[in-house]
Amino acid sequence: MSRQSAPAPSPPATRREVVTETLHGVEVDDPYRWLEGDDETVREWTDAQNDHVDAVLDDDRRDRLRPRFDDLVEVADYGPITVREDRYFATVREPGADHARLVVRGAPDGEDRVLVDPNAWAANRDDDRPPRSMAWYVPSHDGDRVAVGVTEGGDENYDVRVLSVPDPSETAPNADATDGYGAGVEEVAVFPERGRVNANSLAWEADGEGLVYVATGGAADGAQMDKEIRRFRFADGPESEEVLLEHDDQHVWPRVTVDPDSGLLAVAFSEMVGGTEWYVRVDGDLRPVLTDTDAETSVRFHDGTAFVSTDHEAPRRRLLTCSVERFREGDLSFDECREVLPEGEGILRSAVPTPDRLLVHRQRDAHSRLSVHDRDGAHLRDVSLPDYCSVTWVSAARDAPEAFFGVTGFDRPPAVRGLDLADRAGGDPDEDDSGEAAPAESTAIDSVDLSVPDDLVVEQRFVDSTDGASVPVFVCYREGVEVDGPRPTLLYGYGGFRNSVTPSFGRFRLPFLADGGAFAAVCARGGYEYGEPWHEAGMLAEKQHTFDDFITAGEALCESGLTDSDRLAVAGGSNGGLSVGAVVTQRPDLWAAAQCAVPLLDMLRFHRFLLGESWTTEYGHPEDPEAFEYLRAYSPYHNVDPDETYPPVYFTTAASDTRVHPSHARKMTASLQHEAEGGPFLLRTKSETGHGVGKPTSMIVDEQTDSWAFLYERLDVEPSGGNE
Repeated sequence: MSRQSAPAPSPPATRREVVTETLHGVEVDDPYRWLEGDDETVREWTDAQNDHVDAVLDDDRRDRLRPRFDDLVEVADYGPITVREDRYFATVREPGADHARLVVRGAPDGEDRVLVDPNAWAANRDDDRPPRSMAWYVPSHDGDRVAVGVTEGGDENYDVRVLSVPDPSETAPNADATDGYGAGVEEVAVFPERGRVNANSLAWEADGEGLVYVATGGAADGAQMDKEIRRFRFADGPESEEVLLEHDDQHVWPRVTVDPDSGLLAVAFSEMVGGTEWYVRVDGDLRPVLTDTDAETSVRFHDGTAFVSTDHEAPRRRLLTCSVERFREGDLSFDECREVLPEGEGILRSAVPTPDRLLVHRQRDAHSRLSVHDRDGAHLRDVSLPDYCSVTWVSAARDAPEAFFGVTGFDRPPAVRGLDLADRAGGDPDEDDSGEAAPAESTAIDSVDLSVPDDLVVEQRFVDSTDGASVPVFVCYREGVEVDGPRPTLLYGYGGFRNSVTPSFGRFRLPFLADGGAFAAVCARGGYEYGEPWHEAGMLAEKQHTFDDFITAGEALCESGLTDSDRLAVAGGSNGGLSVGAVVTQRPDLWAAAQCAVPLLDMLRFHRFLLGESWTTEYGHPEDPEAFEYLRAYSPYHNVDPDETYPPVYFTTAASDTRVHPSHARKMTASLQHEAEGGPFLLRTKSETGHGVGKPTSMIVDEQTDSWAFLYERLDVEPSGGNE
């Protein structure tokens, strides 16, 4: 098979206006800086690029793939269960619906009572208005109210709406309403300022009559980095909102939590990828608690105890405790706390307390383990889980021995499971024949109703990368599907910001696997698969290790005979899009195609846009001479070689992205189209969406259809008739 398909239509013309800057004594040319703007000329260029995508992509492949993807969303999706006393909150997307609804139940598997239905909002039925979606929700401690984050156009700037919650045991009609609220649901308050408020930066006060939250300015006025901690009491009205703290450090983000028993407000200040300092608010002032440390630390309050999860002297994390009263006193050291869960072989991801138990989630070699412990940390039993799975979330009731978790895997659609943590008769766990505690079995509550083929193989391989690193790579494919020659293969990765790549179910991968394809995921350095050392090995001056791991994984897949460089594609988004851009410019011969979504690609100017300045703790600062050297060495936009032939690349970005500026994808596309050989190089820009939050299902299907049609053509895959 030839690496070059039939000649593609010529790309749109792009004017070249070289801007030359001298940075640290080095002249740097930027011929497409005008694409950083947002004027009519840029919009016309973007529209022309979208037309070019439609001209290049094969309509026959799109038409044959689209019905298969439509079938894959005609099933319900389920979000985490959050328990507040006798109320069970969850999100449910009905088959074929664009958005999930927020519901409340009187029991984990009880009847859904609708609280919010974004599908009924007028904006989602009017083509002339940007679509609105509900991105998150936080119930009050007693469950009587719930705060929801509403975004317009998916831009991650939210209105916060506080709603009353009816008693789920009372029957009420769930008739559609134009305001999108269920029967008996009323708006208690609305915070009309759109900013980057999210579920981690909002906390209910103990009495449920007020909120504390972190507010920022909006992206439009460039104020996303201006932060305030505010307190709002419903009885006082929005005009009496109190500013507790103004915070202007661009690299540090506050988050808040409240102990529902004592009402203690705790505030954490953490860099995007650095250490965490904790304070408590006492008598109107912030009192330092854990401040003299570079450790990353999280705190959870429960029944008079502060549970402190930290990587202090434990790269894979450990769990400590102290009393809430001692935490309130301040000036706490880690040595004063009692160690409940020592550092283990796996990464401690969470420890969720109930009245008598801890449900502990660890990841070992990037897949999950769950175990039940007593409150002193003694191991009681493991929880039965499938091989190579990911526990995606864990929650529990505060005052009852019940817990819930989500589980998924490459061969396992997402499912919601329940777990009874009550003592068994006799007090001790049952034992199996070996004398070990028998695994605890969970119960099914909700699951995505998609079948997985019996012949789907899931493997974990380890490849030797630079500096002696052994890097995990997951591989899955259909053993029973015959393929003529090497398999068409898609390698995915991320590698940054402590984000781990773990087993995940991809419904839109099912047709590709059915048509003989293979999917691989590399756990590149920069993530958190092996704790903070793994992260640090792929950040700042060590960032090249991330790209080495991608390249090594790709080479190993070829050497194993699974695929070859004519049928191997690479994909990633956001920081993963940076990884894709780097490995395409460093090893263009290794890939038959690349997908690069909402990426960072100009690493000498990323800090000048949106949230970019806060990422300098991960990447280094271009204004620092030492960081400039290594950033310039791998910055994809600055390493396009006009004498090199590059594989086809499909870039995607969003006009309303408030996280990564769309100019990265624009400038890189222009550079490849007009400065390099190979391709085609395509750029799809979506309007009325952002970095990925709140996309309607119909938009996701559109994107997936285009994305896979591109891969099918470039990897020489013919679509079959089904997904199984």
